[in-house]
Parts: sequence; C-alpha cells; structure tokens
Amino acid sequence: MMDHSFVVPAYGRSPHLAECLASLRSQSVRSPIILASSTPFDGLGAIAEAHGARLVLHEPNRGIGSDWNAAMDAAETDWVTVAHQDDIYLPDFAAEVAAAIASSPTASLVFTDYAELYDGQLRITPMLRIKKVLLEFGFLGRPRISQTGPKKRLLRFGCPIPCPAVTLNRTASRLRFDEQLKVDLDWDAWIRMADQGGSFCYVRKVLMHHRIHDESETTAGIRAGVRADEDLRMFQSLWPRPLARLLARAYSMSYTEGGA
Repeated sequence: MMDHSFVVPAYGRSPHLAECLASLRSQSVRSPIILASSTPFDGLGAIAEAHGARLVLHEPNRGIGSDWNAAMDAAETDWVTVAHQDDIYLPDFAAEVAAAIASSPTASLVFTDYAELYDGQLRITPMLRIKKVLLEFGFLGRPRISQTGPKKRLLRFGCPIPCPAVTLNRTASRLRFDEQLKVDLDWDAWIRMADQGGSFCYVRKVLMHHRIHDESETTAGIRAGVRADEDLRMFQSLWPRPLARLLARAYSMSYTEGGA
C-alpha cells in the first residue's frame, strides 16, 4: 500500500458529501480519509463517522485556497488526493494511482482520466474535448513527462489536468495553493510545479466522476467574471501579453453552464 490519504475540504452543506465519502471508503485499496472544514454544520461529525473519516475543523473561513491548504496540512502521508466533496471516485482509483506511483517513484503528481457528471448524467462538452487534445499534446502518448518543457507545453493552452483527479506528492513539492485565487488555484499550482523536478503521470482510465453543478465555485467564477480574469493571468505567465489575451478570449468561448 502506498503512503496516501484522501482529504476532503468540505464547504457548507453539500448534498453530495456522503456519496463522495462512501466512494472513498469503497476503494479496492483503502486509504485514510480526512474531512476538513471551516464551515461545520450540525450532523457533519455524524457523516464523517458513518464513512470512517477523521473530521478536522479549522478557522477562520478564508476561502477555497485556505480550505485546500488546511486539508492537506491535516494529512500525515506524503501522497494526498484533494477529493472534491461533490465528486465520485470509482473503486480502483487509489489502486491505479498506487500502480502509477510505483512505476514512477520520482513523480510529483499523478492524475487519472475522468468523466463529467451534470444533472445526473455523464456528458461530453467542447471544453472537455479541448482538454483531451491538450493532454495528448503534452504527453504525446507517454504515461509520464519529466522535463520542464513538456510539462509547460501541457499547460500553455489551458488547464487540462483535472484537479479532483490529481494525487500530489505534497512532501516533495511543498505545494501551497495560492489563497488569493478563486478559480485557477489548480492551474497556477501545476505551472509552479512544472518548474520543479518530478514527473507528471497520466493514468488514461476514467476513474472518477466530476460533478458539475450551478452552485460550484467555478460556475460562480464564470458568472462574476473572476474566471476570465484569472485565466488571463495564467496565460500571461506563459505567453507574451498580446498573445495571452487572444488565447484567453478563445478559451472563454468554451465555458459551459455548470463551469466545465
């Protein structure tokens, strides 16, 4: 078994939290589950206990970046999956991640393929198709990439790495999410990690379902214009300013309702 934990940053009262925790407890390779929250509610402890999760409360509520960092800090393992509270992890997620880590011990992150779940149905969107193309453009058929150039190439035209499907070597990377960002915390983190040592590993199997819904942070970010602003900032960190603006404008055309 790998040195791994699932950490679940719980914000507010999600109707899907119990289903997420149940999917983590049903893994064919079991890992500790940590439920972390700065916005607890009556019954949260009972939900954690029912699904074998350790509940960690922290304060104050300073936003999504703070929640993610606090959840990672609560883990006692080198490898951590920041599991999103609305998502579902298929039974072999941890086992397949463990196999990828065993085959690439210098990896800094491992991520799997995923499916989008919207209104109870799996769906394929223009943005999801674009992400698949970007992934193949970065990996060129390989299971892992190690050099900075290919890792940056993977991220230059958008963020195809699905955050809830990522397992991080937090000890090696010493990663902290930027708490000033509201939507692109993951893209920013992967860009910074691309400059470090360690491989990015891609497991080409759908091993989790990412739930898209109208109350998500990404959806709110699209409606408020935050996502467009942060996307532009990410592109400007990778391209000259005029080209970054063109890419950001093109990227925004693929935004969909539900925040994919």
